Amino acid sequence: MDIKYIRNFCIIAHIDHGKTTLSDRLLQSTGTVAMREMEDQLLDAMDLEKERGITIKAHPVTMHYRARNGETYELNLIDTPGHVDFAYEVSRSLSACEGALLVIDAAQGVEAQTVANYHLAAKQNLQIIPVINKIDLPHANVAQAKQQLEDVLALPSEWAIPCSAKQGIGIEDILEAIIQRVPPPQPTGASSLQALAFDSYFDTYKGVVTHVRVFNGEIKAGQQVKLLHSGKSYEVKEVGSFNPKPYPREKLEAGETGYVTANIKSPSDVKMGDTFTEARNPAPALPGFKEIHPMVFSGIYPINTADYEQLKTSMAKLKLNDSAFVYASETSVALGFGFRCGFLGLLHLEIVQERLRREYNMDIIATYPSVVYKVYLTDGQLKEVDNPAFLPEVTHIDRIEEPMVKAFVICPNENIGDLMALISEKRGLVNNTETLDVKRVMLTALIPLNEILIDFHDRIKSITRGFGSMDYEPTDYQDSDMVKLDMLVNGEPMDAFSCLVHRSKAEGRGRTLAEKLKEVIPRQQFAVKIQAAIGGKIIASETVSAFRKDVTAKCYGGDVSRKRKLLEKQKEGKKRMKSVGNVNIPQEAFIEVLKA
Repeated sequence: MDIKYIRNFCIIAHIDHGKTTLSDRLLQSTGTVAMREMEDQLLDAMDLEKERGITIKAHPVTMHYRARNGETYELNLIDTPGHVDFAYEVSRSLSACEGALLVIDAAQGVEAQTVANYHLAAKQNLQIIPVINKIDLPHANVAQAKQQLEDVLALPSEWAIPCSAKQGIGIEDILEAIIQRVPPPQPTGASSLQALAFDSYFDTYKGVVTHVRVFNGEIKAGQQVKLLHSGKSYEVKEVGSFNPKPYPREKLEAGETGYVTANIKSPSDVKMGDTFTEARNPAPALPGFKEIHPMVFSGIYPINTADYEQLKTSMAKLKLNDSAFVYASETSVALGFGFRCGFLGLLHLEIVQERLRREYNMDIIATYPSVVYKVYLTDGQLKEVDNPAFLPEVTHIDRIEEPMVKAFVICPNENIGDLMALISEKRGLVNNTETLDVKRVMLTALIPLNEILIDFHDRIKSITRGFGSMDYEPTDYQDSDMVKLDMLVNGEPMDAFSCLVHRSKAEGRGRTLAEKLKEVIPRQQFAVKIQAAIGGKIIASETVSAFRKDVTAKCYGGDVSRKRKLLEKQKEGKKRMKSVGNVNIPQEAFIEVLKA
């Protein structure tokens, strides 16, 4: 198709503002999907996506639309994940487009992710078309949403298109706006093929299917292509587009979006953001590529140790559809054989665990999540530590730096005080407060990533009664007084509970873990000491009392020294037992504590 009739656009929005419903309506009104095949949330393939109302995997679709001016246009919609964990994927998808529909819920207005996604799109110089969705709701406030567009995002309110994706109101106006406002693609002018790989998935029959946007030249079956960042060459087997199911085409030309299959065996060979070019006459790489590095690490172990091999197979299968997920084997004294896994963020961690449980029927347990610390040693070396077990001796450490995030929290006015208290409790610093409208403000804060891992999001929701929203982006590393907290049971360290914490939080965390362990460790014939320690210093201690046999029961009178003699003898025996006795902690106890 002539390049001037092609439009590439994406839809960006806060979670649950109607992005997937809008894409359903666009597919329906352009006749891409027949009415009998139509279903809700058509582009969300996983049950998990449909249940939670989030997009985890991006899906491109090619639509043909006959405009009011009588011309037929090719519209390529690139559906993007909405969550911050997939920010790099989103940035690659955005760089494959020239325009973006920014969807705002008329009832809720501008939220934290709306702001973050808008900045991402503006950074890529996309033409932004604001869409105010859900105008059919009884409590919709279109005037307020338009006001927020101007105040928060500095976009003219007359650009906004009111619509209801559910009722199909205003869909035609959106399609016309895409044709008029989004510019057609411009070839880069390079000497040969340049195509951006912005996603990939594994197909049992075709191997790796890569989603591409062609910026220059053309790509067709039989062509020899090269991936610039991985340096490998392949022969193209098939090219095509999606509607939403893949269908083959003769070739993909400059400006078009579709898929490429070649003899690529593993998805990890196709790096997100890599450039396809001709093997014999390579063109320069497209800008913006970077390696994806995991941000959060956690150990995943099978609850039944016999399931280790099955878990290994399940993880290998999962990695085929999620190249950002990384794992390596590790062993733990307490939990046996398992894997150390790396994730892009908290939502990613939750999704992978949920998919292992659902799709592969695995009973798993995860250890306390940790982040990557930079440890500077006294000899000038730098060591990156993601597992507390690998932290060098204190005497060799010069300083430890921890990763920080810039968090945007949007909340009602009356909750500012409580949220500021929460942020300072999490060792954060509020840099900026901005009034969005009469009812809401946005706080911008710098917080250690380690502190928002567990309950930060839940606590924002409970403080604001569900009206608060949060988004974050990784920033730099910062010097921090981190210490390794060890839990000792009967003097033996338990590796499953070791963690790196800030010195100010160590005592509280140690106490909580010691109390929890006291509840779950079974009583022995001797007293068992549970201690939380930093190096050689004990900071919290609990004792599981011993079973006591009444040895004086057979004394029915006589001198008190007889009783004392028997009690002393028992005391000696318990002492001897304690020095040779082992405390066998059942697996259930670990599971209980890690759940807590």
